[in-house]
Amino acid sequence: MHTPKGHTPEPVDTSAGYELSDVRVTGIVVFLTALSILVVVTAVLSWGIGKAINTVLNHEDGPNNKWTKTADVRELGNLANNPEIQSKVAQLTQQFPSPRLQNDQGDGAQDIADLHEHEDLLLEHYSKIDGSEKVRIPIEQAMQLIAQKGLPAATAVNTQKPMTGDSIPGVTAPLTNGFALTGYEQDEALHKQAEQARPEK
Repeated sequence: MHTPKGHTPEPVDTSAGYELSDVRVTGIVVFLTALSILVVVTAVLSWGIGKAINTVLNHEDGPNNKWTKTADVRELGNLANNPEIQSKVAQLTQQFPSPRLQNDQGDGAQDIADLHEHEDLLLEHYSKIDGSEKVRIPIEQAMQLIAQKGLPAATAVNTQKPMTGDSIPGVTAPLTNGFALTGYEQDEALHKQAEQARPEK
């Protein structure tokens, strides 16, 4: 502790073993008073701001009519569970028009498998297009025809010379053909292979 020159600290009586002077309550009273004033001012400001916002919203929305009526939900009380209503809600959920949300554990996996099977039938067999005289051919045969005859030549496009530092973008071949079996379809394929490999009794 630094003491100025020429000033000697007052001696402290430590014989009693505790503080002999009383606590000064002036600072505590000032703090509590300031805190109370702050709480009151904050509450008044919050009430005023909320009142102003509601006034602006009511002015924009206009007066209430038969379509816009303020309802007090507290009058309804707590609604008890009704098994009959719950069963009706479950029935409505099942009868909801498609497309409905499906998950992998339910009918969604089978629907995807059926969709892929239908696509495979169109891609691997001959089929007639509805409403026309055209016929689809298997995709393997179509690829062979394109490899033999080639695609029609595209019209030339006038391209400007790239500026300094620019490069001509190139198109790279995709890593896959864009088709992959789902986990459900892979499990079904393995199950079918196991059934076919099993010897007949």
